[in-house]
Amino acid sequence: MRYSIEKIATLIGAQRYGTREASVSFLLTDSRSLCFPEETLFFALKTERNDGHQYVAELYRRGVRNFVVNARPSEVFDDANFLVVDDTLKALQRLAASHRAAFDVPVVGITGSNGKTMVKEWLCQLLEGRISRSEERGTRKTRTITRSPRSYNSQIGVPLSVWLLNEQSEIGVFEAGISLKGEMQALRDIIRPTIAVLTNLGAAHQENFASIGEKCREKLVLFSDAPTIVYCADDETVSREVENADFKGEHLAWSQQRKNVAMFVESIEKKSTQTTVKYIFKGSENQSFTIPFVDDASIANAIICATVALHLGLSPSQISERMPQLEPVAMRLEVKEGRNGCVLINDSYNLDYNSLDIALDFMQRRGASSEGLSGGKEWSGNNRKTLILSDIQQSGLAPEQLYKDVSELVKKRGVAKFIGIGTELCQNANLFDFPEKYFFKTTEQFVASSAFQSLRNEVILLKGARQFHFDQITELLVEKVHETTLEVDLGAVVSNLNYYRSQLKPDTKLVCMIKADAYGAGAIEIAKTLQDHRVDYLAVAVADEGVTLRKAGITSNIMVMNPEMSSFKTIFDYYLEPEVYSFRLLEALVAAAEREGISGWPVHIKIDTGMHRLGFETAEIDTLVHRLKRQMAVMPRSVFSHFVGADSDSFDDFSAIQFQRFDEASRRLQAAFDHKILRHIANSAGIEHFPERQLDMCRLGIGLYGVNPLESLFHSPFTPLSSPLSTVSSLKTTILQLRHVPAGDSVGYSRKTILQRDSVIGAIPIGYADGLFRQLGNRRGYCIVNGQRADYVGNICMDVAMIDVTGIDCHEGDSVEIFGQQLPVSVVSEQVGTIPYEILTAVSNRVKRVYFQE
Repeated sequence: MRYSIEKIATLIGAQRYGTREASVSFLLTDSRSLCFPEETLFFALKTERNDGHQYVAELYRRGVRNFVVNARPSEVFDDANFLVVDDTLKALQRLAASHRAAFDVPVVGITGSNGKTMVKEWLCQLLEGRISRSEERGTRKTRTITRSPRSYNSQIGVPLSVWLLNEQSEIGVFEAGISLKGEMQALRDIIRPTIAVLTNLGAAHQENFASIGEKCREKLVLFSDAPTIVYCADDETVSREVENADFKGEHLAWSQQRKNVAMFVESIEKKSTQTTVKYIFKGSENQSFTIPFVDDASIANAIICATVALHLGLSPSQISERMPQLEPVAMRLEVKEGRNGCVLINDSYNLDYNSLDIALDFMQRRGASSEGLSGGKEWSGNNRKTLILSDIQQSGLAPEQLYKDVSELVKKRGVAKFIGIGTELCQNANLFDFPEKYFFKTTEQFVASSAFQSLRNEVILLKGARQFHFDQITELLVEKVHETTLEVDLGAVVSNLNYYRSQLKPDTKLVCMIKADAYGAGAIEIAKTLQDHRVDYLAVAVADEGVTLRKAGITSNIMVMNPEMSSFKTIFDYYLEPEVYSFRLLEALVAAAEREGISGWPVHIKIDTGMHRLGFETAEIDTLVHRLKRQMAVMPRSVFSHFVGADSDSFDDFSAIQFQRFDEASRRLQAAFDHKILRHIANSAGIEHFPERQLDMCRLGIGLYGVNPLESLFHSPFTPLSSPLSTVSSLKTTILQLRHVPAGDSVGYSRKTILQRDSVIGAIPIGYADGLFRQLGNRRGYCIVNGQRADYVGNICMDVAMIDVTGIDCHEGDSVEIFGQQLPVSVVSEQVGTIPYEILTAVSNRVKRVYFQE
């Protein structure tokens, strides 16, 4: 839909400056995602970490002429409209709320601690293909569902999602996520659900609420005035809070215990790969459906989806028919190293115009490099971008208009090669004006073609509807070197980053450690993610690590923690900022900078307050100041030190001594200079353990990667029992072979394990050359197979390990988790007798990295 700028000014209560006539179709809050500047309205949002007003000039140069700001800019922008409001975020939310009010369609609003995206996507899968009221008039028109792209469920994401409602929308499905008290009311006013759904309550963001009941009440704000509400009546907290709130809407509660609810679940029968649910909906006769999942979370989510779908008019027979077809929802982009020098960005799980735009934006911003995917290849930023796209179904638009819009969007996003698969795309091939384009009716025809065989050195985005089975393309294109992979969840990185940011004071900066190839996770993809989320600094160990990032297009400030004397020229050439810890290093760096004619190069001064590793003594500060003041080649940008034991209460007294030493020394250094010198001493543990010592900046290391440095403290009666962090890295492999071995036989080299019973032994393709520690062998450690513990038996070999899977329902080809969601890396490190850092950084570069983006 298009809105005139005059109407938008009225809707958001803005003072307008500028007389340019304009129509707005696109809302923009992130300058990096600009695509259609002529029809874009940019909201200059202010956050604790960034201010969108600083990007106005850049966007103006790129063609944007409509802006929502909180003050009229002093700079002159000819022919531009500025809508001035007190709060740009609230203006965005008001505009989305007004837009929502224009639609009289069923709108499902989904909240909860987990499962929001799964319920949203599965509900859409169930409803897709449903015949609408227009069938009665003789036209078989499918319902058009408008839903939140991916996990757009925040204070910013929700209004951007609701803005996607248009004349073709017949159902809206939107997520609403909160992390703080008081946030849900704004989201409720924007979504205005006709059906409000609570998936579950969990530990996510619990640190921001006084109790689980308080968090429940905040989520239930979404239920206010909703005609229909859906929740689990078996959750005592939810039931109590729903009853206390006295919601007037129709209660579609589901339960396995209470027969008087709308959705009574009579039984849940699990088999090896599927689950059958028997239910009674609103007192009708017994019905059932089967889903191809056995985990409890998927079962609960499927029950919720069935409840909502039945309420929206699907028949029990349609539920029974469609439930077995539910597909796993990736909820994330997969970035993989492909054959013939290609990088694959796989997003072939759902397809509509809006999700295509988001995936193209991801490719444009993130797909310029494959280095870091397996640790070996460098990638030029000039590699061409290729889109493989299937027919877009149920768009509500005439094919000619739809594919005209798609063609324009794809060109705007910098795609050089277009490959279309599907009958509609073939019929509209003339609308796509690309130097290189190919069209095929089926995926099989494409795979058999010369166009498929010719894919070389390209960044390839795969975006297809499920029925086109683009997984066949992925299977053929992905580089198959090793069946062991390290899965890296970039969404978890962002979640952990935001968790620590929530612990910081608003003006405290953050430097993120990505040394040692980002603790084994892959420095380039991690750095791109952190740069996208505008961290203040990245930190590497040596200059070469910084060079790798610069070559991959990383422009953030990069600190080098252990600069070598031979690396000064590299540091200058690639705009890296070295740590300085000794007079010898300082004098050599100054001399090198002076030879290059450099002045004012930023350096980071390290002070030894008790670690006794590297750093200036506190007694040397006056001498250091004297030597810094007598030259102009370098200037201190920050001064820092390391806590010896911020992760343990037992070191608190010594930590206090360290901080006193650092505070006094760093103040003396600052007093000698007029410019601001950033002070930092707190690491991941210190951020939470010593909030009063955050100073100007903190260093985030192991916590960013999902390992809680305060884990020992979480076992005290005064702290939560579970970590608030998300798992980032999961090391997985597969079962190569299963064999039955009788009791008394040995397993592996040197006959170190003698079996005490008849056993089933699995061989897995991972060994100490991949980073699997030999100490885990002979039942000293274990892995996870289909949710169950499987001991390592025999000695760990270089490339293969053996595991005891006796009594575990498993088959050759089944997945094995070495560490990850089910087996935390901290548990593995305890088995080895080391620390999580060593386990993470030991994963070999021959192990393929696979990246996911929530």
